[in-house]
Amino acid sequence: MARDEASRAIGKIVSVSADRLVVELHRGSDNFTVVGFDDVHYVATLGSYLMVPTQSEYAVLEVIGLREKDFSPAYGNAAEMDKATAAKFLDVVPVGSMPVQGGSFKFGVSTFPPLYADALYARDEDLDRIFNVEQPADRETKTDAEGAEKEGTVPHTIEIGTSAVFKDYPVKAQLDALFGGHVAVLGNTGSGKSCTVASIFQSVFMKPDDFGALGAAFVIFDVNGEYRQALDNLPWSINSSYLKATDPGAEIEASTRSILGNEEISRFRLPHWFMTVDEWALLLRASERSQQPALRTALGLTTLFAEQEDGVVEDNDGIATIQNHVLAKIVLAILQSDASSASKSDRVLSILASFNTQEISIAAIRHRVGVNYGQLADAEGLAEFLSDFVQEEPVLPTYANKPFTFDRLQAALDLALHYEEANGNKQIRDYCSQMVTRLKSVSDNPDFEFLRASVENLEDHDREPTYFVDRLLGIARDGGSYQKQRQLCIIDLNDASDEIVELASAVVARLIFDRMRRATPRNKMPVHLILEEAHRYISERPSRFAIDAGITFQRIAKEGRKYGAFLIVASQRPSELSKTVLSQCNNFVIHRIQNPDDLSQIKQMTPFISETVLKRLPSLPKQHALIFGSAVKIPTTFRVRDADPTPNSDDTQVRDLWYVPQNPSLHWKE
Repeated sequence: MARDEASRAIGKIVSVSADRLVVELHRGSDNFTVVGFDDVHYVATLGSYLMVPTQSEYAVLEVIGLREKDFSPAYGNAAEMDKATAAKFLDVVPVGSMPVQGGSFKFGVSTFPPLYADALYARDEDLDRIFNVEQPADRETKTDAEGAEKEGTVPHTIEIGTSAVFKDYPVKAQLDALFGGHVAVLGNTGSGKSCTVASIFQSVFMKPDDFGALGAAFVIFDVNGEYRQALDNLPWSINSSYLKATDPGAEIEASTRSILGNEEISRFRLPHWFMTVDEWALLLRASERSQQPALRTALGLTTLFAEQEDGVVEDNDGIATIQNHVLAKIVLAILQSDASSASKSDRVLSILASFNTQEISIAAIRHRVGVNYGQLADAEGLAEFLSDFVQEEPVLPTYANKPFTFDRLQAALDLALHYEEANGNKQIRDYCSQMVTRLKSVSDNPDFEFLRASVENLEDHDREPTYFVDRLLGIARDGGSYQKQRQLCIIDLNDASDEIVELASAVVARLIFDRMRRATPRNKMPVHLILEEAHRYISERPSRFAIDAGITFQRIAKEGRKYGAFLIVASQRPSELSKTVLSQCNNFVIHRIQNPDDLSQIKQMTPFISETVLKRLPSLPKQHALIFGSAVKIPTTFRVRDADPTPNSDDTQVRDLWYVPQNPSLHWKE
């Protein structure tokens, strides 16, 4: 053994098993500290590290327990233990290895240390290699949008906190590994999840050097309305947008950033024609077998009878033929029904008032549907006229996401039910009555105002999903090129119900993912979706409706890395989260968790983490967490870096709010 290693030896391995080792400390010490040449080392602290030389590398051991046993002859009669003669033992587990000279730490071991091998305390330089804090930022030259060369620094790591074991020792995470995959931030309510998320993205932007993280794109689904104030102290080169899902008549308060021009404020609007058939089915709670086919037909009819902004019905080659077929078949079915002539006339005129062509319109057939003495004026002539338009069951156009109003969809759904009845499905209206009622409710409910976009004077981001997503991501088009204008977007869903949060988050995430898949070249502008209270809309258990919004996030979790779409999932109930999403996370930041189901879920998804590490989770203090994954070399318990400012998620100060003078002043505002 080298002289340096001999001076650092504190004991020998006296027991080796598959799950742990035992180190017996050298006799003669009355405590568990060692005075080394560089510092005083507290080797018996849970979570500290020892080094064992094995040929050309060190095995790194983590202390998980400590024991003491007195072997003095008078042990049975002595009033207290003899510290000088007592044997001291450390229970340790192997966590990784690293070269003796140079090289980086590697998690996991292939060869266990032999019996009676010397155990050494870890120096500060060893900790630097274990925690990977020795990588300086790179100095690079990059070209800006105007072709000018700029020099600046590009960091390898960000500081996320300080070690809970080694005082004031920084804990850093690899930038590429942390943000190049999905992240889960888990913990009980009040354990500090929101502050951790805020601290992480603040660390990204708080870099004072020449290159800031101006290419970043964070979209925050803020279901508790707490992240806006966490942006106040960001550098002024960082811009954001704040979209509030709220009553159209309510005023959106200004912030420090909006006053200074670094925040764009607007209401959150999601044009309903951006939604897919499955997302409409989620909104309308459509059952799979009977209601979804009718809904699909109705949405297809909004495309078939799409209206232009000037009110003129679109008339492309072949479209008019199918339009005439649909109207002719429906009107013929009404004429052949058992209803009274007056009822038939009213129904036909009502349909043609909303949907018509040049050939089949109220003006074209008015003289045939008048009622004289209880009979249609020319029912036979009308039937013969319409028969010429009926085709051999042509395929209706699919839903093409063209703008339409909710009233138009209600009329299209009624037309779709008529068309199904004309095709012989006489029970379809009864089967779909609940969906029809739900559509009317959504049309009238002020909570869904954000969906009911007007079709008059549409902006680019209302008409085209690509522009809508670019606005969220802070991208602007300048001729044939793009400019990055904003780095963060907060979608405030605090006033929204669970079903609205589920729908809005799924639709926006799907639109962003679709945009990332079409981008050329792909994976050149990473986007991170921060999902607060994710268990509310990424549930392991299927939705009570036919469509599950979590499918969108599961696809992003499985395929997003290829396109630069990443999830940062924050939740207090990991046992309720989608196992598919959690299984795809590369890094975990886990705060205090006490629920047995949640602890069991974490244990199942992290089999490589020792039982001892997981046992710490129920007793972690607030603002402390365990981080493990590809962004850190070793599972580490740390105190999270202070968020400045913190999100609006402070604990209630009950004592200060309860004990107040007579006629107390309340802090609520209108």
